Amino acid sequence: MTLSHPKYRPDVDGLRAIAVLSVVGFHAFPEWIRGGFIGVDIFFVISGFLISTIIFNSLHQSSFSFTEFYSRRITRIFPALILVLVFCFILGWHVLLADEFKQMGKQIAGGAAFISNFILWRESGYFDNTAETKPLLHLWSLGIEEQFYFVWPLLLWAAFKFRFNLMAMALSIAGLSFLLNVLNITKDPVATFYLPQTRFWELMIGALLSQFVPAFQNWSFNLKSQKLRDLFANGPSITGLVLILIGFFYLQPSSLFPGWWALLPTLGAALILMSNKSSWVNRVALSHPLMVWFGVISYPLYLWHWPLLAYARILEGGLPSAAVRVGLILFAVFLAWLTYRFIERPIRFGIQSRIKVIVLAMLMAGVGYTGFHVYTHEGLNQRPVVALNALKFSGNDGGDQGFSINECGIKEEEGKSLFASCLSDKRQTAKFALIGDSKAGSLYGGLVRTSHNDGRWLFIGGTGSNGLSVLVESPHEIYKVYQKLTPKAYEAVIRNPNIDTVVLAMATRHLFGLHDHLLLADLPDSNHDDVALKALDFSIARLVDRKKKVVIVVDNPSLPDPKDCVSREASSRFLNLIFQPKSNVACNLTISDHLARTEKYHKLLDTMVTKYPHQVSIFDTLSYMCDEKEGSCKTYKNGRLMYSFGDHISDHASGLIGKDLNDFLMKR
Repeated sequence: MTLSHPKYRPDVDGLRAIAVLSVVGFHAFPEWIRGGFIGVDIFFVISGFLISTIIFNSLHQSSFSFTEFYSRRITRIFPALILVLVFCFILGWHVLLADEFKQMGKQIAGGAAFISNFILWRESGYFDNTAETKPLLHLWSLGIEEQFYFVWPLLLWAAFKFRFNLMAMALSIAGLSFLLNVLNITKDPVATFYLPQTRFWELMIGALLSQFVPAFQNWSFNLKSQKLRDLFANGPSITGLVLILIGFFYLQPSSLFPGWWALLPTLGAALILMSNKSSWVNRVALSHPLMVWFGVISYPLYLWHWPLLAYARILEGGLPSAAVRVGLILFAVFLAWLTYRFIERPIRFGIQSRIKVIVLAMLMAGVGYTGFHVYTHEGLNQRPVVALNALKFSGNDGGDQGFSINECGIKEEEGKSLFASCLSDKRQTAKFALIGDSKAGSLYGGLVRTSHNDGRWLFIGGTGSNGLSVLVESPHEIYKVYQKLTPKAYEAVIRNPNIDTVVLAMATRHLFGLHDHLLLADLPDSNHDDVALKALDFSIARLVDRKKKVVIVVDNPSLPDPKDCVSREASSRFLNLIFQPKSNVACNLTISDHLARTEKYHKLLDTMVTKYPHQVSIFDTLSYMCDEKEGSCKTYKNGRLMYSFGDHISDHASGLIGKDLNDFLMKR
């Protein structure tokens, strides 16, 4: 059987060009086109429209074949994807450190299996690598598309065979998916962004459109009035283009997306697709040869552009210059053309054979297995690049060595599951409790590893993939996001008669109501010092009233991610010649500047000690994290990394601090 393909529309390739160029523009210059990420949603509508048109027409002509359908998907998707996955593996071999290459292996395996969206959903925690350093981050959208095509053809075939109402079924699926998207966008935005059930409605818009477009175009084309024909030809396409442009320049990464906002690109794309060829937008703008050319290479361009940008950021230790980014995008366009001309087109449009499909499937399986092997073998740390960058591994001393169990005094499993960390030292009943956000999480391993025989630890807190963490109890707006967990954590510790001392460790910026993207340098301008004082006082008072001693661990100096501060050397002379790591002035912070930035914070801590002189103590980490003789703070000290991710301390630093903090607690 031969699938029935619709007549070629150059304007569809033009719409593809808008989609891919917006995504590329957003990734390279997010400050110019803040909402360019919605190009992916345009792709979803186009894909749902074209594929559903093929399936619907083939079913009506009794020419649909699952074998041919999936064979064509393989010859369309696999060749360019295999090439990019192999490229990322080879470059990663020479550039990435063991933990990074391990993650790359998982991303390659996930990309080959079309489950990248599930992997990224699980990796979206606070301690995961930043998005800019994940070369295969963009494959999440390909995963959603292919998951849709594992399900949708089967449903259509079954509905057609058993004479179900196809439109009713399609509307039901689209409506349910959209409802899940709207209901969950505020509850769990990460899952709503990555999971197929909250994204399928976008492809379903295209699927529904495939049945509506022919009738609409015929009706509008046959109208007697020329003015009406012009109105129905140009009105939808112009409206659709306006909706897309609003999305490009109004939306931004912080928008609750997809949610209701995703209607801008999806309805915009749908309105353009439903317009007939007499529309000026479709006939002139989108069908322009340059737009069509970019549309033709849109798939390989989408695959190539992001790995090039991500690897450049890794090699340069920061955002590449505008000139470098422009050069990389032009190179991506060149690679996309080469891929289309010499790989994609010959395989896709050449002689169709079962052997070709089998070979492509075996190659993809081999690539996926290779990635899985890298992941299960800890990133192959025997590679030359690992030895060349030994300092980057110096921050690890072994974690908590498996002493912890998933138990922290919260009995309800539902409540316990809300916390990123709900742990207790299994060797003995806990005497000390650690409460806090991700700063507490980075300290816990060192505390447990260096604890004394008569002093064990319990930890409630950290920061989970949903962004929730434990901080202080307060009804004020700046702490609203923390109140789902914080009262439960404090209550669990208060009710535990074995806990003698509670250690509080939390980010200064969170305490003063600053967001993660704001530097600690913004602290002097914060007008929340009275709010922070009342919130911390209330939380401490609850503990003190129940006869608990309190120790506040002073937050460490805020420095950039160590990957941006320690020069990386690739195991390739060519790469080292092309990319030169930048000198980041923010990686060297003087102690005097740090103390000036945190003056309000230290005054707040002193106020707590003054009010509770016998119950509250301060444990300062400055001497561990900084060189007091030099008067400066860096990401490394004495040849060892003191930071792990962002401004969080390394496992090595947590051991140094943990040992002395354990001694300090035993003397109280």
